[in-house]
Amino acid sequence: MQIFTQPNFNFIKWRWHAIALSLTVIGAGLLFMWSKGGMPLGIDFKGGTIIILRFEQAVSEDAVRTALERMPGEKVVQQFGSAAAREVLVRLPQSVQREEDALLDRDVKTATEALRQSNLGKFEVIGTEVVGPVIGAQLQRKGLLATLFSILGITVYIAFRFRPSFAVGAIVATFHDILVTLGFLAFFGYDLSLNVVAALLTITGYSVNDTIVVFDRVRENFRSMRRDSLEHIVNTSVNQTLGRTVITAGSTLLAVLALYLFGGEVLKGFAFTMIVGIISGTYSTVFIAAAIAIILSRKGEQARVPASPAPDASAGGARKSKNGKSRAS
Repeated sequence: MQIFTQPNFNFIKWRWHAIALSLTVIGAGLLFMWSKGGMPLGIDFKGGTIIILRFEQAVSEDAVRTALERMPGEKVVQQFGSAAAREVLVRLPQSVQREEDALLDRDVKTATEALRQSNLGKFEVIGTEVVGPVIGAQLQRKGLLATLFSILGITVYIAFRFRPSFAVGAIVATFHDILVTLGFLAFFGYDLSLNVVAALLTITGYSVNDTIVVFDRVRENFRSMRRDSLEHIVNTSVNQTLGRTVITAGSTLLAVLALYLFGGEVLKGFAFTMIVGIISGTYSTVFIAAAIAIILSRKGEQARVPASPAPDASAGGARKSKNGKSRAS
């Protein structure tokens, strides 16, 4: 399937504009996360209790939140599923109590009693989940290690397969995608859960795969376009793989968009992370990875060029005679 017929877009021309845009988006995301006290952690990492309630009549999130004010700690109340389902998800903070079953029973009992006393109508508990603080810390550490080891493995692979400058470009693009995605997750109020970590690992591999496809074409074109500039070779390679990039990204994006719309509340965070990651990964492959590779390659070439020797005034230059006048040698 061919989408473009011999495309010749000058992507490399806009590399500095793309880098400036990326730095702006990443900076805004980091600033927003800093203002909120960091990336919000989900129940998998932070520990605590989740209670899902189904009411007979529609209730507002504020009413449920007000009813639970007597319980200690910060609580999160949000609609679960569609509005017609009249379901509410309540997240309670972690407790120092170690017995998970006792913790769950106590939190559910305290929350349901508080809601009944607030006259919010009849309701039933349709789901509960508890993650103790020890388990949450273990999951947090394992999730972080999984992410770091995957990026390290990708770095080693690309360093052996391509030029060092290309490897750096691919890794910078990977970190770019992760930071952009985390910024959007924080801005739209998604917690960092195991599902989100799984999506981050997925888009890491997806982005690197896209970048490797382009860099493979660059390596092939180096053999047949030796006399052309590096910018022209990279730009030609990006254009040659543009149809494949659009088809792959478009089909994957449609799949995760359907997952986001129809997959239910549990998969919202995963699907949203994938949507942002696919868009960011395609953008970084075309602009960021190639731009970084060109910039570093140019700096490497300049560093290898030896400095010109200073002209020797005593050889072939003008010589002064004893009377102070100069004469040609």
